[in-house]
Amino acid sequence: MKTVLILSGGLDSTTLLYDLIDQGKEVYPISFDYGQKHSKELECAKKTCEKLRLDHKIVNLTSLTSIIDNSSLTGDIGVPEGHYTEDVMKSTVVPNRNMIMLSIAVGYAINIEASSVYYGAHAGDHDIYPDCRKEFVSALSKATELCHYNPIYIFTPYIDMDKGDIVRKGLELDVPYEDTWTCYKGKEKACGKCGSCVERLEAFERNGIKDPIEYEVD
Repeated sequence: MKTVLILSGGLDSTTLLYDLIDQGKEVYPISFDYGQKHSKELECAKKTCEKLRLDHKIVNLTSLTSIIDNSSLTGDIGVPEGHYTEDVMKSTVVPNRNMIMLSIAVGYAINIEASSVYYGAHAGDHDIYPDCRKEFVSALSKATELCHYNPIYIFTPYIDMDKGDIVRKGLELDVPYEDTWTCYKGKEKACGKCGSCVERLEAFERNGIKDPIEYEVD
C-alpha cells in the first residue's frame, strides 16, 4: 500500500493526501522547490505533513530555475490576473514541470519499494497545462511501467473533477484548507485576482462556504 504523492501544498494535492490516507494507503509525500514565486505553498505542505506525522521530502530544484524561467511563476514575467479560461494564463506554464517532478517521484517510489505515484491533476487544468491531460498521464505511465523491474503506476484520480468537486470531497474528509496555499503571487496574503485564486474562490462559493484563508481583496 506504499505510494508516493506529489504534494505542492495547494488545495488539490492536499485533498488528495487526505483522500489517500482515508483509503488506508501508506503515503510518502514529496514536494519541490523549483524557484516558484509562490514558495509559501512549501510551508503549507511541510505544516500539513508535520500535523499528520508523515515522512515528507522537499527536493531542491532551484539549480534548474534558470532553464525553466520562461514562465510567470519562475521568471521575470508578471503573474497575470484573470480567469484560467483566458489565454494570458498560459504564461503560468512552467516548462516540463510535471514530467520533471514525476520522474523524480518515480525514482523515490522505486527507492522505497512503492508501486505508485499520485498527483493532483484535475479537469480545470486541461485547457492550459499540457502535462495535466489524460494523454500525457497515459503516455508517461506506460513509460514508468517499464523503467524498473517492477512497474510503477501513475494515478490522477481527480483528472475528471473540477476544483469545486475537489473542495466538496475535501469537506467530506475534513481537510483543513486554512493550511493550504493556492495564490501564484508570493505575498503574505492571497491576491484574490490571479487565475488560481479566482478558481479557488469559485470552488468554495459553489460549495456554499467561505474560503478560510485571508485575501488582499474581499
